[in-house]
Amino acid sequence: MPSYPHLFSPIQIGKTAVKNRVFMPPLSTNLADHGYVTDALVAHYAARAKGGVGLIVTEVTTVEPTYIYLPGDMSISDDSYIPGWKKLTDAVHAYGTKILPQLFHPAYMAFPIPGTPRLIAPSHVGPYYAKEAPRAVTVEELHTIITQFGAAARRVQQAGGDGVEIHAAHAHGLLGGFLSPLYNKRTDEYGGDIRGRLRLTLEVIAEVRRMCGEDFIIDVRISGDEYTDGGLNLNDAVYVAKQLEAAGADFLHVSGGTTIMRGSSIPAPGTPMGSHMRLAEEIRQRVSIPVATVGRITEPWLAEELIANGKADICMMGRANLCDPEFVSKAMSGREDDIRPCIGCLRCLNGIMFGKRVSCTVNPSLEPENEETIPPAQTVKNVLVIGGGPAGMEAAFTAKKRGHHVVLCEKGDALGGLLRLAAVPIAKQDLAKVTKYMVRKLAQAGVEVRLNCPVTEDLLRGEFAGYEVIACTGAVPVVPEAFTAYKQWMTADDILAGRAFPGRKIVVLGGGSVGCETADYLAPLINDLFPRNWEVTVLEMAPGVMLTESGPGRSLLVQRMLKKGIQLICGAKVERVEPDAIIYTKDGEEHTLTGADTLVLAVGYRPDPALEEMLKASGAAYHILGDAAKPGNLKDAITQGYQTALAL
Repeated sequence: MPSYPHLFSPIQIGKTAVKNRVFMPPLSTNLADHGYVTDALVAHYAARAKGGVGLIVTEVTTVEPTYIYLPGDMSISDDSYIPGWKKLTDAVHAYGTKILPQLFHPAYMAFPIPGTPRLIAPSHVGPYYAKEAPRAVTVEELHTIITQFGAAARRVQQAGGDGVEIHAAHAHGLLGGFLSPLYNKRTDEYGGDIRGRLRLTLEVIAEVRRMCGEDFIIDVRISGDEYTDGGLNLNDAVYVAKQLEAAGADFLHVSGGTTIMRGSSIPAPGTPMGSHMRLAEEIRQRVSIPVATVGRITEPWLAEELIANGKADICMMGRANLCDPEFVSKAMSGREDDIRPCIGCLRCLNGIMFGKRVSCTVNPSLEPENEETIPPAQTVKNVLVIGGGPAGMEAAFTAKKRGHHVVLCEKGDALGGLLRLAAVPIAKQDLAKVTKYMVRKLAQAGVEVRLNCPVTEDLLRGEFAGYEVIACTGAVPVVPEAFTAYKQWMTADDILAGRAFPGRKIVVLGGGSVGCETADYLAPLINDLFPRNWEVTVLEMAPGVMLTESGPGRSLLVQRMLKKGIQLICGAKVERVEPDAIIYTKDGEEHTLTGADTLVLAVGYRPDPALEEMLKASGAAYHILGDAAKPGNLKDAITQGYQTALAL
């Protein structure tokens, strides 16, 4: 019996047979060029098709030219886009994969490109980040837009596409906004109760079907619940699903939440996998067409369970297939441990709003799509990698794959570096998968790994003379000497590594990611004022916590801290520390914290300058990267390790 028999069984969608039930949902890439399909975009989707995905729903594809969702997104608003789409569909079909664009009108979510007219919306209600209220679209304009959806679908069909997804979820874009009571306050035939709010989507479906016939897949994406007071709920969604089926939809893509309630539509790290499965299950019991579920489905066993247990007919797996384009083929062949793990960090989308191309923390080879395309070295070298953190492990693996002789020396008794500590806080467990995966890659590639092996100048001049050195020894916590006057102090790293244990009343100095994650880790799971609960205060000099981070992960972490009763004091500059007092100024006034048992330092990291001094003295050719060069994030470390080894 093949691995995961339910997941990899075929499914009938309308009049089209799809080879398996792993579908890829829309993920913005910014790889299009003014809406046109590029070679990079073709290669991106073709890699996922080659990897075995059954059906791909592309990123947002706009149906008219006035309003742009993202500068690098796709369009099918006139016939000039058809040749590029034909190239894309042919590339995907070569591997037996079906492809649908996600047809979309951004409306009040449009990108504010200079010259864009005032944004339109169901009513004079805009997203919470809008600079001005949009104007209500007229009925006459709606009739034109309906025609544009139909014409766009027809062009997709002419280009060889298998169908379209109509995006009406997340209170997002024109159709999602019309469906949601959060945005639709109209009193005409397109507003009022659920029937009026749904009318626009039903008329779009009818027009697409009229233009494209019965052999063309129509998929509709909806939120099974907007998880928001005043928004759509599951009762609404069940009714909507029935009407969509009656209108001719071939399958339903059931998501949840809204794009303005952070962490609801795109789940953050640490949230349960299959985050919207209960919505899909309920709707599936009420309709006869296939239902897809989506939301942090990153492991094949879970996808198999969701289908086998009747939660859904299809699993939409986006970030898993972005992180590893060979996800399906590896799962089918029983090589689950070789699947590159998606950690849900969402750095893949962090730069999208700023015009950056899609990227991945764990997969630095996203451009060439897989490690098999790593070019062999023209000149084989002896390479010494110092440090077994993520930068060092990636550098060692990539250098070995290129044909170099590689030795990796780690002074500790295990690989992983600070990545092992980063997995300790709440919602960060997935980072342990990255360490495990990278250690496995090194073993498979045959990299010589020496643990408990600090590299000295004598070693560089002796056994490793002539080796090119890649130094990735990480960074050490900053410990201001003046702050060590406190009666008990320790670093956040000391706590996460189990080297030290704080008292009951704790002050964390530093409200960046490390400080907030450590505070969250130390605070009581329930804020019930239990006498033995730890009491945690965070002091941060900036006007807010984690200001360099964004996205749902940050949002949920801050929400947890507030729920747990962690006291956040921002705009606070520590002036001096005494054995039992921490004196800080805020808004020009001096304040004193007394009675704390422990001061936890989380004020950043610094490279060790002794590393470069040793390398220079040895005369070796060297590269310093990762935190050893400049403290950064996991994506920085892995990418630098990969790129440095490619350049050897």
